[in-house]
Amino acid sequence: MFERLYDTSETTKVNFVGFASENARYDFGLVYTNQFFGKPLVICMQTGRSSLLCAEDAKNIDVLKKFAINEDEEARELSTFLQGQLPHTHHGLPQY
Repeated sequence: MFERLYDTSETTKVNFVGFASENARYDFGLVYTNQFFGKPLVICMQTGRSSLLCAEDAKNIDVLKKFAINEDEEARELSTFLQGQLPHTHHGLPQY
């Protein structure tokens, strides 16, 4: 038997973004929601991997390597791109 913890429906904003560097192409879905302390759900369309990220989180290239990125330079390029797309948070509250 399972205990239901929550069951929430909401209308969300989804932004699909893509870019290409010299070495790779990136396609992401950014799901903006009232859940998750203001952090969007970032979904890599190539790998299906996802993570809750804000602009500050995107500065950490080790976090971005979880999207199956092997090279530090590629992770830095992705970091720069995502920092411009994701909201900054302050104490868990979004600042759009």
